[in-house]
Amino acid sequence: MNKKQFSSVQEWLPFEKILENGIIKLKDNSYIKIIEVIPINFNLKSDLEKESILNSYKIFLKTCNFDFQILIQSNKENLDKHISNINFQKKNENEKIKNISENYIQYIKEINQNKKSSNKKNYIIIKNYLQNEKIEENIIEELNEKYFKIKECLARCGNVVKDINEKNEVKNIILLFINKRLFLLK
Repeated sequence: MNKKQFSSVQEWLPFEKILENGIIKLKDNSYIKIIEVIPINFNLKSDLEKESILNSYKIFLKTCNFDFQILIQSNKENLDKHISNINFQKKNENEKIKNISENYIQYIKEINQNKKSSNKKNYIIIKNYLQNEKIEENIIEELNEKYFKIKECLARCGNVVKDINEKNEVKNIILLFINKRLFLLK
């Protein structure tokens, strides 16, 4: 089997650079923009609201006549701070409250251990290609237009859409994604 040899991680990653506005330029002369979507709790909606949301989502899918990728990152919750707060508060309580607190701590640890509590981050990744007649500013403008189209459509569904436009935030998302993938390969 012929394996490619890489002398550094930078050579292996497909990223050329992260621009000041959070847009990523890839080595293949394409650009991507990451958008975070903070979803609604669909299960808490009435049947009429659910139907309206689904219709809005259908419009979103029909309106966005460009390629995009949906990425969901699921991470186990870190409950250490919550547990330490409970332990701190139970110090001055009677025995019954202390026992209830201990049982609650055991319960949330068990739920977390069984991966029933997790933090989910939802992202949409849109991509645009640099073609001979286009310049970088036009590519960035097109990506921003796609972002606003997605934001408008998903807002009709009740979702909050956040532009990831800071370099550090983009780096953190990429690192989380790469670290999760490396963990899965082990």
